[in-house]
Amino acid sequence: MVGYLSEVVQIINEVLTEVQRVWNTQLLSLRTLEHLYMFTIALFVSILAGVAVGVLIYRNPKLADPVLNGLNVVETIPDVALLVLLLPIFGIGTGPTVAASILYSILPIARNTYTGLANVPREYVEIAEALGLNPGEILMRVRFPLALPLIAGGIRIAVVFTMGVVTLGGLIAAGGLGAALQNGIQLYDMGTILVTGAWVGLLAVILDGGAGIIENRLKVRYGTWS
Repeated sequence: MVGYLSEVVQIINEVLTEVQRVWNTQLLSLRTLEHLYMFTIALFVSILAGVAVGVLIYRNPKLADPVLNGLNVVETIPDVALLVLLLPIFGIGTGPTVAASILYSILPIARNTYTGLANVPREYVEIAEALGLNPGEILMRVRFPLALPLIAGGIRIAVVFTMGVVTLGGLIAAGGLGAALQNGIQLYDMGTILVTGAWVGLLAVILDGGAGIIENRLKVRYGTWS
């Protein structure tokens, strides 16, 4: 039993030593900040653009199918191919990475915003009309709050998309954790690949979990009718 525990302790020490080596040699603290910087910008712009597109197509239903179909076409383009297509426009590095993340993430937010706004139960709208609210007020005070749980669901999907594309940005010198992964692949350093990959996965789980908490709280407050 003592020998078994000693082996377990030795393995844990070796793992921790390897994690520390990778963390220091690959500057993972700096890479994490770079990664989160690109992620935050891309997600913030995606939310603004996605909600704006969702509201636009709700107010102009004839645009819904063409716009959503166009965004669906973007989703079918492989991540790496989209990054390459954006290089002539934005140059190498952060620009095409953030742009690609935004393009991939707009669809779930826009679609959920449109669906949420369009499918608010009629009785809520009738009550608002009886109180004398005009269409604009009904949109902002009734439809939009009730659509928030669904919008949050779209944002949660966008979190996963954004994290994945930002990681791929390491292929085009965008920095972030993708750069560390690329170094590990080029050097065939399995320690770097495993430690960095595990850290990216953990960050994705944390961010998705945070988005899930917000989504669930909105569902509790505004209901799950959608």
